Amino acid sequence: MSYSQVSLEDIETNFGITFAKEVGLFANCPEVEYSELLENILQYNIPLALEINSEKARSEMIVSPILIELKKQLCDRISLFSGREFNVESEKGLNGFCDFIISLSPEQLFIKAPVFALVEAKNDNIQSGLAQCMAEMVAAQLFNDRHNQNIKKIYGAVTTGTNWKFMQLEKKVISIDLNEYFLSNVGKILGILRSGIESNI
Repeated sequence: MSYSQVSLEDIETNFGITFAKEVGLFANCPEVEYSELLENILQYNIPLALEINSEKARSEMIVSPILIELKKQLCDRISLFSGREFNVESEKGLNGFCDFIISLSPEQLFIKAPVFALVEAKNDNIQSGLAQCMAEMVAAQLFNDRHNQNIKKIYGAVTTGTNWKFMQLEKKVISIDLNEYFLSNVGKILGILRSGIESNI
C-alpha cells in the first residue's frame, strides 16, 4: 500500500486522526502580488494545459510555475520537491511518490523539514485526492517529529490546477476548508501558500 491507496478510514483508524470541516478556513489569508513573469507564463500555459487535459500537463504548466514563484518570493528559504519518493512508515501506507512537497529548509538535495504537501487530483476530481494528501500530511508530521523539527502545523492542498482545496494538520486534527479557491485569483492561492509556510517560520 502507498499514499495513493490510503483511504480516509485508514487515516482515522491507523493514525487516530479526526476531521474538522470549516467554511473559509483560509479565506482571511491576504492575497499577495506576483510577478509579471508568472502572469505571462500562466496566460500562455493555462489554455494549453486545459486543451491537453492531462494531470501531467496541469502539473507542469500550471502548478509548477506557481510554486516556483512562491520559492522566489520567499528568497529560496524553502525547498521544492516534485515527484520525490518519501517513505516514512511503509507498513501503514506512508510511502511512495509525492506530487509536490515544500520544505521549510533551503536544502534542495534531500527532504529536511516538510511543511506543505500538494497533490494533483486524479481524473480532474478534487475529492479523489483528499485521502492521498492527508496521508502525505501525516507522513510529514511523523517525519518532523522523528527528526526533532519544531513544525506545529502541516498544510496540504489538492488541486486540479484550476481549483484548489486546502487543509491543515495540527496534532491529531485535520481541518478542511470547505471553500475551493480558483486560478482566477492566483494572488489568493499564493497568499494561502505563503501564510501556511510563514506561520511556521
